[in-house]
Amino acid sequence: MPALRIVDSITELRPQDAGCVAVSGSHGGHSASQYAIAARPLLSVFNDAGIGKDGAGIAALELLQAQGLAAALVGHDSARIGEARSTLEDGVIRHANALARTLGVLPGMSCREVVRRLCGAAAGA
Repeated sequence: MPALRIVDSITELRPQDAGCVAVSGSHGGHSASQYAIAARPLLSVFNDAGIGKDGAGIAALELLQAQGLAAALVGHDSARIGEARSTLEDGVIRHANALARTLGVLPGMSCREVVRRLCGAAAGA
């Protein structure tokens, strides 16, 4: 089972986190997605930050998909932006790319349930 990494900022991920499930408080925009691409987690969870102009807050969905990485975003109205514990404990998935969906991550699921399914009870979720 993949390790769970809970990081307020996706910038905290490192190459040794490859293959983990990364739950962050970060927005799902272009700049944040670059850190996930570099670290290559199995799944990155971001905050949709209200989606933003031209979908800027959810750009990670397509960017990570193009790099062969799964991404999901919780709704900004379900979890506090910048607080990964809130993402984990309160977040509700609103968006998931195709690779995340193949892992069973679907809109409407709680982030806690996603982590439980992917990382097991040992993840402490």
